[in-house]
Amino acid sequence: MPKLSAECRRVLSDGTNEIIVSVASSYEIVYKAGQGRLTLPESPETYVRSRMAANGFTSLPIELSHALRAGALPRIHGDPFDRILVAQAQVEGLPIVTADPVIARYDVETIW
Repeated sequence: MPKLSAECRRVLSDGTNEIIVSVASSYEIVYKAGQGRLTLPESPETYVRSRMAANGFTSLPIELSHALRAGALPRIHGDPFDRILVAQAQVEGLPIVTADPVIARYDVETIW
């Protein structure tokens, strides 16, 4: 985890926190790998599944409420992946781990 901030590493390594990963993030990993913009040590499908299982992460599906919220968000961020993450965080009352300062402009808790 060398690219993560100290605060982010602390939160992720604290065994009392449940780490929830949006399926939107999994999709983005597979998409970027397929575009050649992300190099992984194994197939994207194997990588995502093995990392989720090895780290005990929980998957968060995209629900209708998330999609409706994402569509209603102010147009602060143009990336549809990030907009769905913001919507999920708002609907579920979860913080987002991100270094993206634009996401912090939404009404959502960020960790970095």
